[in-house]
Amino acid sequence: FFLFTVLPVLMSVGLSFTYFNMLEPPKFIGWDNYVKLLLNDDIFIQSLKNTLIFAVVTGPVSYLLCLLFAWIINEFSGKLRALLTLVFYAPSICGNAYMVWNLILTGDRYGYLNGILLRLDIINEAILWMKTEKYVMPVLIAVQLWLSLGTGFLACIAGLQTVDKSMYEAAAIDGVKNRWQELWFVTLPAMKPQLMFGAVMQITQSFAVADISINLAGNPSVNYAGATVVTHLLDYGSTRLDMGYASAIATLLFLLMVGTNKLVQRVLRRV
Repeated sequence: FFLFTVLPVLMSVGLSFTYFNMLEPPKFIGWDNYVKLLLNDDIFIQSLKNTLIFAVVTGPVSYLLCLLFAWIINEFSGKLRALLTLVFYAPSICGNAYMVWNLILTGDRYGYLNGILLRLDIINEAILWMKTEKYVMPVLIAVQLWLSLGTGFLACIAGLQTVDKSMYEAAAIDGVKNRWQELWFVTLPAMKPQLMFGAVMQITQSFAVADISINLAGNPSVNYAGATVVTHLLDYGSTRLDMGYASAIATLLFLLMVGTNKLVQRVLRRV
């Protein structure tokens, strides 16, 4: 944990105060990277705005979807439950997911979405979905939600299966009368550790969006409509090789993720 997590984070924080182009030794420049990032980098501000929209929309929604679908699937038994779990979990680990969505969102009449809308006379001409600024963010959010039933979903499934069945019998004696009351008074309190873990995973995933934007909208996307903090980080770290500036971006993203996770954990502990 120290070698592969703590040490890289500390090195990144240290490099964020330097100019480091990978060819020369790091040169200490103080707070210059952070000043440029927060005051002079309009693309970063746009990326941060997009990332916060992703986090606010996809984080809570995907978390609730994980819990809802896990609760429904848990009502089944045996092989059917295992099959449904696989069906819902598969998109999050499917390497060809972006290929499928590229086929759906192709910007000519042969794209599946355009073809259906044209056939239904909803539109008169094909739409360049990922090249039209107003469509980029809604489409990326929809795809992110489709891919979001991952680790958090499995954690909810595991939590539901570990709830002691005798607790439901005791709750019925105490006056619990329906499934919703069972969920609120018995199931959710009993699986609080899994809910906490699922919340952390979903929030982290929502802040770390990059592959979806790069594969569907490109990097850079049209007018940076699909840019996120991570795509901006990859631009400076992998393309421009300005590792000091990239480290400053990574440090701010790290602080944002840690702060949000701490806030969510405090809220969940009080529920």
